[in-house]
Amino acid sequence: MTTPPENQPWSARHNRPVPETDEPRPHDPTQEIPTGATTPLPVTEPAPSTPPAHATSTPPARATAAPRARRGPGWAGALTMAVASATVAGLLGGYTGGWLEDQDDDAGTTSVSVASGRPSGAGSSTAGSVARIADEVVPSVVTIRASGSGEQGVGSGFVLDRQGHVVTNNHVVAAAADGGRVTVQTSKGEQLDAKVVGRDASYDLAVLEVDPEGLQPVTMGRSSDVVVGDEVVAVGAPLGLSGSVTSGIVSALDRPVTAGRDDDRSYLNAIQTDAAINPGNSGGPLLDMDGRVIGVNSAIAQLPSASGGQGGSIGLGFAIPSDQVVRIADELIRTGRAVHPVIGVQLDLQYSGEGVRVLDRPEAVEASGPAAKAGIEPGDVITAFEGRPVSSPDALVVLIRSRKVGETVALTIRRGGAEKDVKMTLEASGD
Repeated sequence: MTTPPENQPWSARHNRPVPETDEPRPHDPTQEIPTGATTPLPVTEPAPSTPPAHATSTPPARATAAPRARRGPGWAGALTMAVASATVAGLLGGYTGGWLEDQDDDAGTTSVSVASGRPSGAGSSTAGSVARIADEVVPSVVTIRASGSGEQGVGSGFVLDRQGHVVTNNHVVAAAADGGRVTVQTSKGEQLDAKVVGRDASYDLAVLEVDPEGLQPVTMGRSSDVVVGDEVVAVGAPLGLSGSVTSGIVSALDRPVTAGRDDDRSYLNAIQTDAAINPGNSGGPLLDMDGRVIGVNSAIAQLPSASGGQGGSIGLGFAIPSDQVVRIADELIRTGRAVHPVIGVQLDLQYSGEGVRVLDRPEAVEASGPAAKAGIEPGDVITAFEGRPVSSPDALVVLIRSRKVGETVALTIRRGGAEKDVKMTLEASGD
């Protein structure tokens, strides 16, 4: 028997293919978020493979979250990803994570080039030029086509290491999850068959493997060094147009974005940029002015459309921070799956007051879980995570997912009108 949504642990996730549409639709590895005073912007991601085609759907609204937008894996079949109003407004979390360590073993390991740190005197990343960055990085960016189960889409990706691993968004390759086909097209037009090494819908990341001969890896930067106002460059295949380059600035950091359907939702603590990102850009790199990858383009905000169709950039794009990307890519390469940190509680989706309430049922707090060990009880209201106010269940999930298993975090809870701080160590979910 399926557990009702309000009783499901936040670690539960399932992947489901996107239904095939009668006509082709542009797939985009970006998501959309609608703008409005209090309503959330629709967020869309790139879709799997196929030429221009456009399909969008709106996930069911949640009691405590604002309406979600769409998601689309490539420009051949847009999935709908949405960001709840609360999510767009303040689901702040940080996809923190270590990087891949250089390892000589070639079994389930990888060797990734990571910048040692921010150049001295780089307060606004003014070094280099867009032309130089394009010349150096475009050869490392690929166009990805995925098909299967009657679906197809096109998105972007980039070469991570010399072992032939390619990073992209999960929604770009989701159509090929069950025995489908994924192909990678290099900047020189060469078509390579790709194998999905691992993917994770929650983090919206996937790693592919192709023949590494002749491929040029990118250099990964540290998203923790990024500041608002830094200049950035986005590279990818918007609307299937490979090797397209746009530029802009980082307009915000730690922008919480929740996109996708209830059974295939992604929780992103995003870097926000005004660089033009369109359907098909999903999975492509967001670069600093030294040509280092600081994020993976994944979603865009869009104004509501009367036709319900997928639109393009309005200057609000969202990228998964590179620190998070490196950590999750390492897990996917080593084990084929990503680890999800949890606190071990079920949340009350019907609650509409300040903070987020734990269901007032005995089973809502997992016995011997992090929350139970910290003294959290059914019916407690969580008002802050690491000092940051929490406004919705999705906001809390984004904050938790931005941390690593084993980290100790502080939560502020309210019980009977009194507030207190508790500390707990995040544990891995059992999913």
